[in-house]
Order: sequence, then C-alpha cells, then structure tokens
Amino acid sequence: MDYMTLKEAAGQWGVTPRRVNYYCAGGRIHGAVKMAGVWLIPKTAEKPIDGRTKQGKELNHE
Repeated sequence: MDYMTLKEAAGQWGVTPRRVNYYCAGGRIHGAVKMAGVWLIPKTAEKPIDGRTKQGKELNHE
C-alpha cells in the first residue's frame, strides 16, 4: 500500500499538518499508522468531515 506523510496529506486536503495529526491521533483516518513517531496515511484516504464548521455539524447529524 502506498502512504503519504502529514505534510503531503495537508497539502492535498487544504488543511494544516497539525489538523491532519489530530485526525490521525483521533482515529478518524482509516488505515493511518504511526511508525517510528511518524504518521503514515494511505494515499487513497479521504479527508474526514470537520465537525467544527456549520456544514460539518449538519453532515454529522444526518
């Protein structure tokens, strides 16, 4: 399986690397693994819904 780093995922999803780190630590990205202190995210992973926004809150309740 091909993986990408936090920085690559952040650029692809339009968020900060810190936000991607929160997603990984919270178990919100399926297939993400931590190896030697570095998160590896599958290249096929999709960005989780951001529950902090109004749109994300509406999607969470559906």
